[in-house]
Amino acid sequence: MTEPIGRRRWAIAEGYIPGWSNGPEPEMTSHETVCLLNAGDADAQVAITIFFTDREPVGPYRITVPARRTSHIRFNDLTDPEPVPRATPYASVIESDVPVVVQHTRIDTRQSENALLSTIAFAGAE
Repeated sequence: MTEPIGRRRWAIAEGYIPGWSNGPEPEMTSHETVCLLNAGDADAQVAITIFFTDREPVGPYRITVPARRTSHIRFNDLTDPEPVPRATPYASVIESDVPVVVQHTRIDTRQSENALLSTIAFAGAE
């Protein structure tokens, strides 16, 4: 790819992992996902910081997205430096050393009629 696509800083202002789910695991576990596209020629070193309404931020959670690849990371699976809490509002900032594209997706299975939300994150200035 001749010209990088994406940005180095992104924000997802809305985050919430429901405290329980309805249906078989892991497919129907309620979750939040950050989808990362690295269309460039170098691996992306990504850091995610989680912000809360009533306490200090947590992070960074570190992820490598190989060159010319995509990675779908469930916030539910982030454990180091600590698990992302369930049933707690949060926001996240995603920073990468190379441009990436970030999409945010949630599936809420607390009811048998599932809810799905997906949106492109807010791209910060270069």
